[in-house]
Amino acid sequence: MKNIIIGAAMALSLAVPAAAQAQRAPNAQIVVIDRERILRECNACRTAQAQLQTMQTQLQQRATALGQPIQSEAQSIETAMQGLRNQQGAARTTAEAALQTRVQQLRQREATANQELQRMELNYRSTLAHVVQQIDQRLGPIISQVMAQRGANLAMDVAATYAHAPALNVTDVVLQQLNAALPSLSLTPLPQQQQAQPPQPGR
Repeated sequence: MKNIIIGAAMALSLAVPAAAQAQRAPNAQIVVIDRERILRECNACRTAQAQLQTMQTQLQQRATALGQPIQSEAQSIETAMQGLRNQQGAARTTAEAALQTRVQQLRQREATANQELQRMELNYRSTLAHVVQQIDQRLGPIISQVMAQRGANLAMDVAATYAHAPALNVTDVVLQQLNAALPSLSLTPLPQQQQAQPPQPGR
């Protein structure tokens, strides 16, 4: 958008007939919105952020709870394998068979733990996406209304601007209207994600 070739644009405008010029797009009347601030500061967003942080903390804690015993068992197996060097004959064969069983069991535990953590991670990411989706669904009409009130035909995220006049920033107005229109958010995965969830054991 900023890479405008001024000379070529001027030459083109001189070559376009008057009738065609009348059909050109109107001059841009812009408002600027800080979307990141809205996601950070809207009332429902703050509540959702706290709950999402709790979900993330639970995921991290569960990963630690599952990972530490597995790591300890892996280290124990490694130590036992090193001890095989001092064994011979039938005793060594028996010890190797026992270790092989432990290795297989450990791999199964790792696979089960990874599946559980992946489900939790998927649930977290889907819930986060659902929160953003709900905000965007309400935010779009509000932005359109504010644009109409300000006589604007273009709304830009402040992150996409290099500089702008403060009077163009309508974030406060949008934030106020969003708080009124969106008192709460559903902290559930996306609907299609809920349908895609595999059945849990025992259900």
